[in-house]
Amino acid sequence: MGELFTAPHLIVVAVVALVLFGGKKLPELGKGLGEGLRGFKDGMKGISEDDAAAEQKNRELEAKKKELEEKAYQEAKLAAEARVAAESRLAAEKNGLQGPAA
Repeated sequence: MGELFTAPHLIVVAVVALVLFGGKKLPELGKGLGEGLRGFKDGMKGISEDDAAAEQKNRELEAKKKELEEKAYQEAKLAAEARVAAESRLAAEKNGLQGPAA
């Protein structure tokens, strides 16, 4: 593939372009090509910036999700501790009502 872009090949391509399009059209074609490439480059830059913004948003969502999961875990832990305490109290009251077996 490296042999394709040698000096003689480029000269032949330039001569063919000059014959096909003429001397007056070549600057216009070059300008249009340059503007097209510039627009493409700007578009790609916008896409990469959009990707960076999306990545930041994903990180924020993951942090929120982790925070909510931690909060839910703490609430579940407190609820379980309260249930155990209530069951213990209930068992103690039940044992107190039955009295010692003698």
